[in-house]
Amino acid sequence: MREYRYTVDADGRIFHEGSEIVDPAVLRFFLRTLSRAPGDRLVVLCQGEQNWFEAADTPFVVQRLRCRTDGDALVGVELVFAGDYGEPLDASTLETEGGHLYCRVRRGAFRARFGRIALQQLAAFLVESDTHVALELGGITHAIRPTDTRGR
Repeated sequence: MREYRYTVDADGRIFHEGSEIVDPAVLRFFLRTLSRAPGDRLVVLCQGEQNWFEAADTPFVVQRLRCRTDGDALVGVELVFAGDYGEPLDASTLETEGGHLYCRVRRGAFRARFGRIALQQLAAFLVESDTHVALELGGITHAIRPTDTRGR
């Protein structure tokens, strides 16, 4: 079985032997089919080939958002990743760690980090209280909780 190695940088860009992968169809395929192998390694299987991935943080970095509004209210958010791969935001999974905003994607299987542009797009819909920051989405206030990194 042939094996290839890829790296994912902090901005979510995918590289093979120092060259950035830019083909949208390839990027979407990788993000849609990425899975965990034993030892928590990241792999994409394709036509008898093993494509191994190493990520600086997470292979899923939200590049931008497609926001749906009704007046000033946010009613829907689609997360957009490399290759224009998208999926809906599950606002109940929002959390912060180390100064970054994260959520869960691929039905909770992976953690995604919000990039700078996506954070700027989301900022207008964040509300702050004495105890937390939250996202107002679809008439529901979703608290953004800090991740407890102790014991991980």
